[in-house]
Amino acid sequence: MSSTILLWSLTLSQWMLVAAMSCATFRVLRGPRAQDRVLGLDALYVGAMLLVLTFGIRNGSTIYFEAALVIALLAFVSTAALAKFLMRGEVIE
Repeated sequence: MSSTILLWSLTLSQWMLVAAMSCATFRVLRGPRAQDRVLGLDALYVGAMLLVLTFGIRNGSTIYFEAALVIALLAFVSTAALAKFLMRGEVIE
């Protein structure tokens, strides 16, 4: 019984994450300003990380959790670099 509930909840959460990622992709492509595009890209990274985590829970493999950690680190660095570029016009001083 609990295995079935876990499978259905993981499937539902994966579909919701895909819907959220499609909304974030729309914001990245159609954002009126660069700041909106950066926020959409950040939301897309978070959605991708959570989707990889749900795949890891479903498969029971630890490699997905390590991949999610790499996605989170790259997302943080790229968001900080893009924010600095939008504020100052250059990333490396």
